[in-house]
Amino acid sequence: MASTNKELEMALLEAGNKLFDPPSSVDHLLRLLSQVGRCLSRVHQSPTKSMQNALSPSLKALIADKLMKHSNVDVKVAVASCLIDLTRITAPDAPYDDHQMKEVLTLIVSSFENLHDKSSRWYAERILILEIFAKVRLCVVMLDLECDALIAEMFQHFFKTIREHHPENVFSSMKTIMVHVLEESEDISLDLLSPISDSLNKDNEVVLPIARKLGESVLQSCPTKLKPYLREVAMWSLAHYRAAAAA
Repeated sequence: MASTNKELEMALLEAGNKLFDPPSSVDHLLRLLSQVGRCLSRVHQSPTKSMQNALSPSLKALIADKLMKHSNVDVKVAVASCLIDLTRITAPDAPYDDHQMKEVLTLIVSSFENLHDKSSRWYAERILILEIFAKVRLCVVMLDLECDALIAEMFQHFFKTIREHHPENVFSSMKTIMVHVLEESEDISLDLLSPISDSLNKDNEVVLPIARKLGESVLQSCPTKLKPYLREVAMWSLAHYRAAAAA
């Protein structure tokens, strides 16, 4: 066991240090990020001091602009996959300061945008990112950091990307995240309520049945919290529709 941990630490150090000067080739960079990701997935929470030292290069390198703001979508998902594992390892503490965590969360949420595309080479990683996000309750960090617009964007991604072909854990993870946000929020904004309300509107032909099922499941999980707000949203929507029709 000790020798296995030592080998993992050495592998993390080597791969993490390479990230400081990442390869210009996208394919080579993706292979390196995959290597880092495989190592991180084997690290347990509350790591030893020597493991923390081995994690240090990856922690510093992954937050750099040349990786976080890379132009390639696959690279961004691969980086998000590594970062979500770092948040799992350090939970309940965040691995970065508040400003950096906002950037990390923004990148992670962007990986949910194409969750419906099962032909993507990073389809499985997107699902794993979502699953870990729900398990470590990163949405609570988002609330603490007042990432209101980002949370609303995340809700929209969920209702737009949920599909019948998804494994059950995608549906359950999305539901868990949204219910946590709603239950932990003192005031629920219109931006958060609109995607839920839209999904429940039976006249909305754009909404897929699975998305409507997701909205209904969220409502059933926190009815006392949501119903008063949803009545207000319905009234606002009706007034907005009448104003538009009269214009």
